[in-house]
Amino acid sequence: MNEKKILLSSPHMSGNEEKYIKDAFETNWIAPSGPNIDAFEKELAEYVGVEEAVAVSSGTAAIHLALSLLGVQKGDKVFCSSLTFVATANPILYQNAEPIFIDSEPETWNMSPTALERAFKEAINDGKLPKAVIIVNLYGQPAKMDELLTICNQYEVPIIEDSAESLGATYKGKYSGTFGGFGIYSFNGNKIITTSGGGALISNDTKALKQARFLATQAKDAAPHYQHSEIGYNYRISNILAGIGRGQLEVLEDRVQARRAIYDLYYHELGYIPGLKFMPELENTQSNRWLTTLTMDQEEIETTIPNLLNTLEEENIEARHIWKPLHLQPLFRTYNYYPHTRDTDVSKHLFETGICLPSGSNMTRNDQMRVIHSIKRALT
Repeated sequence: MNEKKILLSSPHMSGNEEKYIKDAFETNWIAPSGPNIDAFEKELAEYVGVEEAVAVSSGTAAIHLALSLLGVQKGDKVFCSSLTFVATANPILYQNAEPIFIDSEPETWNMSPTALERAFKEAINDGKLPKAVIIVNLYGQPAKMDELLTICNQYEVPIIEDSAESLGATYKGKYSGTFGGFGIYSFNGNKIITTSGGGALISNDTKALKQARFLATQAKDAAPHYQHSEIGYNYRISNILAGIGRGQLEVLEDRVQARRAIYDLYYHELGYIPGLKFMPELENTQSNRWLTTLTMDQEEIETTIPNLLNTLEEENIEARHIWKPLHLQPLFRTYNYYPHTRDTDVSKHLFETGICLPSGSNMTRNDQMRVIHSIKRALT
């Protein structure tokens, strides 16, 4: 076994983060308030082109706040992408609401407009529209936002755009996360930029984001003592972690280009192999290629996904299955699901045939060639 472990997506520091952290220590701004938070929120909002951002403890917290701001509560339904990490849907359960899962479509691996339209028509027939739709931009690839926005606007249902994985990606020249009423980002340790742990809620609705800050700081009333009239959360990011975010945001464009170059090399070295098919990039979009992902056709390739993963693990290389769709998770087995077509379950197929390859922007070319040679050996 090679000594050096090649990780799926490890943190990649710029070196400038220490300056902002040092400032926080020297001024004793250690709490979940301070100048780094204010600056990070301003710089993030300016970068993606929205009015305002609220930096919080995680992308999950940002989704939870968005659902709270939209008044989602017990008895409500929320339409949600199925092919995603569980953090997308858990906040729906926090609100005691009911998730309804929507399949992917083949061209982006994201929410299927066909399935979404069918779900809305059945909701109309049942006399109860969803309170919100959560659309995920998977692995850095924006969804078909024009089609999805048209459907949601027709039924006047707000969108929460889960861009946890797609910061820096664009759809028709506009940044991912800025299409819905609310957008969310994640700055978890494995994301394209990181604050160690953290996230953000963005919107052009500044009144709503003022309320988000209130809820995220335990919903303390404007009183000379500790007084609380509604449920709040301890969701604000710390001034130290926001300092890391400022240093990371400065190099986001470099990180996007690095990950796209990693994808290009994988595609150049492996794309010719019959049976391998890389995640598409929709016309007029630019994925940040957070993770390079591909599928294997078992009719053309003898080895299986588990066998390939085991081979890579033996070579000290971390790779992963595609997300297991939420409609297949034990936690969500009782909730409704709308496949792409009546007899086509795209997200299930992607899970069964897909793999995520190491894609960190700090990978060396030698690291990546080691992964590529290991895959070629496993396939032959």
